[in-house]
Amino acid sequence: QMEVAESGGGSVQAGGSLRLSCVYSGGARWMAWFRQAPGKEREAVGAFFTRPGGYPVYADYVMGRFTISFDNALSTLYLQMTELKPEDTARYLCAADHFGRVRGGQWRDRALYSYWGQGTQVTVSS
Repeated sequence: QMEVAESGGGSVQAGGSLRLSCVYSGGARWMAWFRQAPGKEREAVGAFFTRPGGYPVYADYVMGRFTISFDNALSTLYLQMTELKPEDTARYLCAADHFGRVRGGQWRDRALYSYWGQGTQVTVSS
């Protein structure tokens, strides 16, 4: 089992910003952010294709507010969140596609990710 470690969560007021980090040194074609609020399904936030020429993809509901980036030298995935809303309150989890199962449009499918972190809590107050 390879370790996925998130950090950077916290409490902010609506309109504020937070940056989450996720370190995974085992190598993954895709790395993704998901979130889960109490009583709700885990949902995809966005992901990053980490190979040369890599790029981020986003769920519609965070487009324009969240930015995902990846530092290959540090094996670290970032989630910069701005204009935070109370409905963004959730536990944010990082996932690594260690075995290369994800193909393009499948990045939202949580079953394809091999390793998961424990998550970091983000709470946005109104």
